[in-house]
Amino acid sequence: MTTIDDTAPVIVRLSIKIDAPLATVWDLHTDIPAWPTWNTDIERASVDGPLAPGSSFSWRTHGLDITSTVHELVPGERIVWGGPAAGITGVHVWMFEQNEGHVTVHTEESWSGDPVEAATEQLGQALQASLSDWLSSLKVRAEQSA
Repeated sequence: MTTIDDTAPVIVRLSIKIDAPLATVWDLHTDIPAWPTWNTDIERASVDGPLAPGSSFSWRTHGLDITSTVHELVPGERIVWGGPAAGITGVHVWMFEQNEGHVTVHTEESWSGDPVEAATEQLGQALQASLSDWLSSLKVRAEQSA
């Protein structure tokens, strides 16, 4: 799957403008083991080998242990991953667009599964907050590194 599930009960779409070079933003975002150094919501993250379609990585956030599989990777432009966690199936798309002097990062994520059906509003708000924090943290670190 290289797009979110448009039929999922929870879908969040956000964007942010980052005043940093595309290479800086992309490298920060795809250096999965380093996520906890700039994103305080992530307790740990690891990946075996290079990121590529079909590769997986493990991470822990908000008390959930997650194993995500990369579905699509276009260096400097797009990465899509997904996987199950606690009965929730998530699909996460990240897109990076270089503009004059800045990068716009677009993210969209869908959640489906029984837990989402049971608490759609609460989990939608949680995902919105989590992705907003992720983008803000990415912006801060990338602009500090630029």
